Amino acid sequence: MGRLKKLKKIRIHREGTHTLAGSLLLILAVNAGLYFGLECKIPFYVVAVISLIVYGILVNFFRCPIRLFGQEETEKIVVAPADGKIVVVEEVEETEYFHDRRIMVSIFMSLVNVHANWYPVDGTVKSVSHQNGKFMKAWLPKASTDNERSTVVIETPEGVEIMARQIAGAMARRIVTYAEPGEECYIDEHMGFIKFGSRVDVFLPLGTEVLVKLGQLTTGNQTVIAKLK
Repeated sequence: MGRLKKLKKIRIHREGTHTLAGSLLLILAVNAGLYFGLECKIPFYVVAVISLIVYGILVNFFRCPIRLFGQEETEKIVVAPADGKIVVVEEVEETEYFHDRRIMVSIFMSLVNVHANWYPVDGTVKSVSHQNGKFMKAWLPKASTDNERSTVVIETPEGVEIMARQIAGAMARRIVTYAEPGEECYIDEHMGFIKFGSRVDVFLPLGTEVLVKLGQLTTGNQTVIAKLK
């Protein structure tokens, strides 16, 4: 099945459906209680304005724009799996799967970023794992190995293995990963979702041409972050 045929076309991410519905019902109940229960309407107006702002933030957080990579050729291309800012580009020792030196590119997502995660390459999912851990601030160096995280290893059609690691942050308490071992995956597809601020690390083979730099902003499924050998 081609990557365009498998694309999930959604505007509000399904991970936010229950949260948004429950929040809306709660807001309506509180505001209705204030409106009909108080003679003075000032508290109602104040709470109503605050409620609209908070709900708007929630809707913004769970938004999920429909994006196509836009290039038919994806061979050896690595795209950003998330919206955010590049906070790490360095050679590290990867100790959980590869057990060798890798180039790590890390993208930090703030509360205002889209929190859907995309597959960074076309290929076959080789491994999926989840590790419990701490909830330190996601931009800290040790967050990659000490925080709660989910790890997806993908083998490209050329036989190159890359790893994408979803990392929980100080506010993120739920990581959702859709990848399943053995299934084909494609750029343009959702790999998962992280709720309320976090980070995604991509581990690349040494010799990979990295095309981003520290502090650069990325757009998930749009920004090319590297080219494999």
